[in-house]
Amino acid sequence: SVPRCYLNKQLATVRVLKGDPAELSCTVSKDNVTGTWFKDGLKLTSMDGVVFEKRGLVHKLIINKAEDIHAGKYRFEGGDVKTEASIFVEDPPQVDKVLLKNLTSVPTVAKAGEGVKLRIPFEGRGPIRATWLKDRMELGDDTRIRVDKTDTCTTLSISSCDRRDCGDYKVRLKNDSGVLEINLKLVVIDKPQPPAGPIKIVENSANNITIQWKPPKDDGGKPVQRYLVERQQVGRNNWETLGETPRSCTSFTTSGVEEEMSYYFRVRAMNAEGASEALESEEVKAAGKASPGAPDPPEIISASRDTITISWKAPRKTGTSQIMGYSVQKRKKGTVTWLPVTNVPVKDKKLKVTSLKKGVQYEFRVAAVNAAGTGQPSDPSEPAFARDPTKSPGQVQDLEVSGSDSTSVTLTWNKPEVPDGNDVKGYEVEMRPCNSLSWIKCFTLPAESTSCRVQGLQAREKVLLRVRALSDSGPGEASEIEACAGAAAPVVSPRLLIDDTVKSFLVIKAGSPIRVKIPFEGSPEPVVTWLKDGLPLPSQAAVSTEDGSIQLLLRAAEFSDSGTYTVELGNGLGKRETFSFQVQVTDIPQPPGAIRLEENVPSTVTVTWDPSASEQWEKNLYYTVLKRESQKGLWHVLGDLIYNNKFTFTRVVPGRDYYFRVVAKNDLGASDPSETVQPWRIRKTKAEFRVKAQKYRGVNQNQPPRFLVPLKPHVVVTGSECHMSCAVGGHPPPKITWYKDSRDLSRDPNYFCMNDFGVCSLVVLGVTKQDEGEYMVEASNEVGRAFSKAFLAIKGNS
Repeated sequence: SVPRCYLNKQLATVRVLKGDPAELSCTVSKDNVTGTWFKDGLKLTSMDGVVFEKRGLVHKLIINKAEDIHAGKYRFEGGDVKTEASIFVEDPPQVDKVLLKNLTSVPTVAKAGEGVKLRIPFEGRGPIRATWLKDRMELGDDTRIRVDKTDTCTTLSISSCDRRDCGDYKVRLKNDSGVLEINLKLVVIDKPQPPAGPIKIVENSANNITIQWKPPKDDGGKPVQRYLVERQQVGRNNWETLGETPRSCTSFTTSGVEEEMSYYFRVRAMNAEGASEALESEEVKAAGKASPGAPDPPEIISASRDTITISWKAPRKTGTSQIMGYSVQKRKKGTVTWLPVTNVPVKDKKLKVTSLKKGVQYEFRVAAVNAAGTGQPSDPSEPAFARDPTKSPGQVQDLEVSGSDSTSVTLTWNKPEVPDGNDVKGYEVEMRPCNSLSWIKCFTLPAESTSCRVQGLQAREKVLLRVRALSDSGPGEASEIEACAGAAAPVVSPRLLIDDTVKSFLVIKAGSPIRVKIPFEGSPEPVVTWLKDGLPLPSQAAVSTEDGSIQLLLRAAEFSDSGTYTVELGNGLGKRETFSFQVQVTDIPQPPGAIRLEENVPSTVTVTWDPSASEQWEKNLYYTVLKRESQKGLWHVLGDLIYNNKFTFTRVVPGRDYYFRVVAKNDLGASDPSETVQPWRIRKTKAEFRVKAQKYRGVNQNQPPRFLVPLKPHVVVTGSECHMSCAVGGHPPPKITWYKDSRDLSRDPNYFCMNDFGVCSLVVLGVTKQDEGEYMVEASNEVGRAFSKAFLAIKGNS
C-alpha cells in the first residue's frame, strides 16, 4: 500500500488590519505534494497582491498588503489532505495622524458670538457611525448646534458660541472593525461677568467713602485686568467715572463727597475682550461730621490699695474736628456695667483713678470726644488689682539651651521659688546680639509655658538670651544664657510631595469644611503663596505651615469658594514649584418650581416646570419625571437625566387620571419633589379622529416630513420596559421606519412599533444590556425624508 499524506499543521484563521501583510501556511507530511489554493470555492491561479510559496513540507499563501478583496474563506488541497481557514480584513475608522495631533494637543479658541466649525475627515470600512459628545451626553441638532456627517467626514457647527460651550468634547467613530475616540477641547472667551456683589461700604465719613466688591465668578476665559468704578449722585442722570483699580484690588476710596449727600456706585470688570455689565450698589449716604475712632486700650501705670493710674494714646482717626478730651469708664472684672470715672472729659491722656475698693480687680476704657460727639470706646485694659505693690517674683531656675538649628534656639527653664505667695503671671523673653548693647523683646508667655523657640537667627550666630518672671507687681530678676545657632542646612530645592492623598479635583458639600494638606520639602524653608483663581485667598481661608506640610482650611464652604486653588513654593533663589487643584462646592438641589401640563399633540401630555433655584450654581443638575395613576398609588419613572425643563409623555390612556412629580438631582442626591395637586385627564370620546381630504384647488399641499416632537434620550433599568416616542408631521402621511445602530427593526420580534396619526412609538420589552445603543426613526414620503436620534442607556438593577 502507498503511504497516505497527512497534515502536520493545518491552516489557521487570520485577522489582519487593512494595508498590513497576511499569511496562511500549512505543513504536510510528504515533500512531493503539489498543492492547490481556493478562495470562496474558486481555484486561485493568480490574484493581485497574492504570492504562492512552497518550501519543503510548508505551503504558504502570502498577501503583501491586505485589501477588502482579500477577505474570504481559503482552502488548500494537496494529495490526500484538505484544510481551510478564513482571512478577515479589519478596517477600523482612522484619522490623519498630523490632523489628530493638532486637534488633541491644542484647544480650539473662539470668541463669544462667533461661529465654530470642527471638521474631522476619516477613513475606514463603511458604514461608519459618528457621534459627538459633550460631558458624556450626545449632541443633537438645535437652534445653535448642528452635527453633519458624510461617508468620509463629520462636522460639528456652532452658529453663535457662548461660555456654556466651553468644555471637553469627544468624537466617537465606530464601525464593525473597531472604535476610534478623539478628545477635543473648546475654549470660548468673552467679556467677564459683573463683579460678585453686593457692593459693601467699608468706610463712610464726611469726606470719604470706601466700597468693596468680589471678583466675578466667570472671568470670560481671560484674566480680569482692572475694574472701572463710577458714581452717580441721587437725583441726577449722569454717571461720573471715578477711576480704575488693578485686578488684585477689589476696593476703592472716593474723596470729595458732600456731607450727608446720597450716591449710587457701580463697578465693571474689564478683560482683553471688554467690560462686563455693571454691579450697582444700593443708595449710600455720606456721613455727617465724623466722631473720633476708638483709641488703643489704656495701660496700667501703677496701683495701690485704693488707686490705679492709667494712661492712653490718641486714636488714629480723630474725626473732622479737634479732640476736646476723653471720657474714662471703669468696671469690676466679671461685670458688664461700665461706670463713668469723671463727669467731664479728661483733657490729659493720663488719669489717677481714686476711691477704689481694696483687693478688687478693675478694667478701664476710654473714648475720645470732639465737636461731633463721643467716639467709639477702646477695648478694655488689662485687669489690675487695687492693692499695694508686692515683692517682685524670684529668678527663673535651671535656664538652659535644649536644642538649636541653623535659624533658631530652644530654651527651657523651671518656675522661680516665689516668696510671700506672689504668683507668677507669665514670662518675658529678650535677646541681645553679641555685637549690640540693646535688648530686644521676643515673647511674653503665659505662666504655664516654661519653654520657647527663638527664631530668625543666622547660621552659627551667637546671642545672649534672658528670661524674667512676671507678676502683678512687675518683672523679676532676669536669668541670662549665651546661645549659638547651628550650621546652615544644605540647600534643597522646594518640592511638593504629591501623593494619592492629594486630589486635583474636590467636590465639597456646602457648609462642610475644605481641608487640603500637602507635604513638602525644601531648605531653607520655602516661602508659601496661596492663590484662588489667580487672586489672593478670601479672608475666611486659613493657611498654615508646620511639620513639613502646608494646609488650606475653610471651615464652612460656600458656593463662592468654588474655583482653582494654586499653591507656590519659592526659596528666594529662583527655584519655584506650583500645584493647582479645583474645588466644586455643591449641595442637594432645591426643589423644582410649579408644574404645568399641556396636550400639544393628541393623546400626549407635555410636562413643563419652573427650574430649580440650584441651576444657577449647579452645572451637573438634571431632572427625573415620575407619574402615578391614582392618588395613593406607586410612583413610576417616566424620564431620567433630563437636562431641560420639559418632558413629553406619549402613552396617555384617555379617561384615566394622572398625577406627575418632578425631582431635581445632582451627584449628592435628590431634592424634595414638586407635584401636581389635581389629577390630569384626557376626555375619552367615541368619535374617531378623521382627516377630511381637501379638494384640489390648484395648490400643491404636499409637505416633507418634520418632527413636531423629537426623540429623547432614555435611561432605564435592566428588565423593565422602555417606551420611546416622537410626533411626526407631513403630507402625504410619512412612512415610519425604526433603526438601532443602523439596523432595521421592522421585522425584529423583540421590538413593538406603532404609528397613531403621527405619534410614533417603539416599545422595548424586557430591556437587556444588548438593547443599549443609538436608536433612529426615519420618516419618509414622496416629498422628502427626516430623521431623529436618541441614545438608550441601560443600568443594572441593583
